[in-house]
Amino acid sequence: MKNEVFYPTSPDAKLSLPVPADTASGSAVIVGSIVGVTATKEGEGGNVDGNASVWTEGVFDLPVTTNTARTIGQPIYIITATNVLTTTDNTGANPLFGYALEAKGTAPATIRVKLAKV
Repeated sequence: MKNEVFYPTSPDAKLSLPVPADTASGSAVIVGSIVGVTATKEGEGGNVDGNASVWTEGVFDLPVTTNTARTIGQPIYIITATNVLTTTDNTGANPLFGYALEAKGTAPATIRVKLAKV
């Protein structure tokens, strides 16, 4: 996968999970309380239509929107309605997705993100 940085080693780190239609490989997703990054496009790689292979562990280069500077170790949240990553928890409405492994300025940028453990 193009944005995978550190390969997960756990045998259950990749699961076939339901994702929104036309979800591309390398996309941030949340399924219930499970956060991850798609390893395949929805409906491909041996998955039934509507499912994709999803990494639930690892480090990935992902786009994060923000109005504040990101620091190493800062929590990264996911907006459940859009699967967009952000640095704001929206008063608890946005679930924890992972942690920033790079410091960046205030503009939206692709950064390394370590997935949170479920």
